[in-house]
Amino acid sequence: MKKYYILFFTVFLFAFSASAQALIYRPTNPSFGGDTFNYNWLLSSAQVQDKTKDPSLAKSTTANKDASALEEFTTGLNRQLLSTLSRQLFSNQFGEDGIKEGTYQYGDFVVDVSPGSEGLVVKITDGKGGETAITVPYF
Repeated sequence: MKKYYILFFTVFLFAFSASAQALIYRPTNPSFGGDTFNYNWLLSSAQVQDKTKDPSLAKSTTANKDASALEEFTTGLNRQLLSTLSRQLFSNQFGEDGIKEGTYQYGDFVVDVSPGSEGLVVKITDGKGGETAITVPYF
C-alpha cells in the first residue's frame, strides 16, 4: 500500500511539473525597456490618478476668464505698439548693418554684445541685477 502512495505522489508531482511553464518578465513601462505603444496608456492612467492642482495655473485661468473682449483688444493693441516701437528703436540704433560689438544702454537695461566661440553673445542686464544671455550662431 505504501508503494501505491509513493507512486501516486510521484505521478501527482510530475503532472504539475508537466503543465508548468517558464516565467518571462516583460516590462510594461517604455522607460525600462517595455513596449513603446504603452506610453500613452501609462501617461493617461497617471493623469487620471493625479488629484493635485497647480495653484498658479488656477490663478492664471481665472484671470483670463475675467477679461472682457475690450480688455483683450486693448492688451493686443498695446503689444503690437510696443513691438513696433522696439523694432524702430532697433533699426535706428543699429542701422542696416545689424548689431555691432560693444555695450549699449537703454534706460535700465545694459546690452553687451561680444563675439563668442559659437556665435555672437548678447548679454542683457536689467537694473535689478537680472541677466539674460542670448547666443546668435554664426552662419
